[in-house]
Amino acid sequence: MTAPDSLPLHALAEDNLAAASPDLLRAMVKTFADALMSAEADALCNAEYGQVSDERVNHRNGYRPREWDTRAGTVELAIPKLRQGSYFPHWLLERRRRAEQALISVVATAYLLGVSTRRVEKLAESLGVTQLSKSQVSAMAKHLDEQVAAFRNRPLDAGPYSFVWVDALTQKVREGGRIINVHALIAVGVNADGHREILGLDVATAEDGAGWLAFLRSLIARGLTGVQLVISDAHAGLVDAIGAVLPGASWQRCRTH
Repeated sequence: MTAPDSLPLHALAEDNLAAASPDLLRAMVKTFADALMSAEADALCNAEYGQVSDERVNHRNGYRPREWDTRAGTVELAIPKLRQGSYFPHWLLERRRRAEQALISVVATAYLLGVSTRRVEKLAESLGVTQLSKSQVSAMAKHLDEQVAAFRNRPLDAGPYSFVWVDALTQKVREGGRIINVHALIAVGVNADGHREILGLDVATAEDGAGWLAFLRSLIARGLTGVQLVISDAHAGLVDAIGAVLPGASWQRCRTH
């Protein structure tokens, strides 16, 4: 069987987030699920939480916990309670597979490209939630971006990372009203517990030696240690950068390439 020419970066990030970083994935799924339920409760109250409004028809009355089993583990949801009547998130609890797939997808997209307010709106619409306010959408996007930034800049303290894979894929993005190509640089390692872990991801305008050198140095600055073998393609700039930043590590060409 012929090996594929490249690996789908979106799928790679999604798989590694689920396999290597369940705590991050659970936290991000909970962020979106809780925010969407809160938005629906606000719509039933005809006013946002804590907002003073003459048009308000109901009020919040705390939360009730509910466990939701996902591929990243059990997520503890906080379902809003109302003073009058009740609220139940049918979009989530009746169509679990669809809801989970949508939330996992937006988490992977957030990790790769960041989350736009438009992306959040499209996610909500796919689940049948159509009454999100602009402030709610912005708050959700900002919260998730903060979680992604914290993960990307976290200390690499689960080493030594004996085996590290590095690769880059070209992605099309919109910038300044036009579509351009950028290069997503990604590193995945095996930590001391024997689990795969996304070590870092960066976006560069060109896949050259300088970009790889800066990317690998950033991993070292965050605590990457104990690397014995690096697997990558034979890009000259990348191989040189590996030799310069990780002089004690062996190099092997990736069989996929």
